[in-house]
Amino acid sequence: MCTVQAESLDKVQVRTIAIAPYGINSGQELSGIYYDIANSIVKTSGLQAEHAIYPYARIVHELKVGLTDITIMYRYQELEGYVTYIAPLPTLKNVVIGVKGTHFADIASLRGKRLAYLRGAQFNQQIDNDKQINKYLVKDFDQAVHMLAAGRVDAVIGPLDPLINSALTAGKKDFFGPPLVVSQRTPWLQISNKSRYKSSTQQFKKIFNNMVQRGELAKLRQKYNMLDITYEQ
Repeated sequence: MCTVQAESLDKVQVRTIAIAPYGINSGQELSGIYYDIANSIVKTSGLQAEHAIYPYARIVHELKVGLTDITIMYRYQELEGYVTYIAPLPTLKNVVIGVKGTHFADIASLRGKRLAYLRGAQFNQQIDNDKQINKYLVKDFDQAVHMLAAGRVDAVIGPLDPLINSALTAGKKDFFGPPLVVSQRTPWLQISNKSRYKSSTQQFKKIFNNMVQRGELAKLRQKYNMLDITYEQ
């Protein structure tokens, strides 16, 4: 087992973003793809983790002040200088997608349509700035999928995996039409520059890269049913 010389007896403070399938809080237990990855990295290093699933804004604040040691999420301009990026994960596609039988050829085809948009998110600047696209802010992707199923919006926008996860959770396996990819972003394993575990950065990176080489990320996608993605081509 790899070992890291801990600078403190305290546990590594790990935070995962509260978006399924990456971070899931069922009320009884915590889980998720990024949750499991981060736990495995800390455990393999010989350290102990104190892990919580929080909204994006709280994690950003905690990274800045050093209350969070490590997390997995996108790179954000507001965190430049506050974190060190350890290793990238597979790039995620942000899509606009409607119910089966609908198709959006391009961003211009969204004008006059109703789009469920996650509050506080930024998926595509052109869409954000186009006032002819009617945006309905939602608290999470479960609400977005519910509104789409009820006909209250014409489409939803966001990373494909969480949208698929929300549809599957709602029992809607063959629900979506073809996705329109509007952007791609890369999540990163990152550590706060105020973390007492900064000296372990290279060790964390080595452990993560070994996980990738062993195919563990693909296994986690299978564990959380993210290989069972169904939508019109």
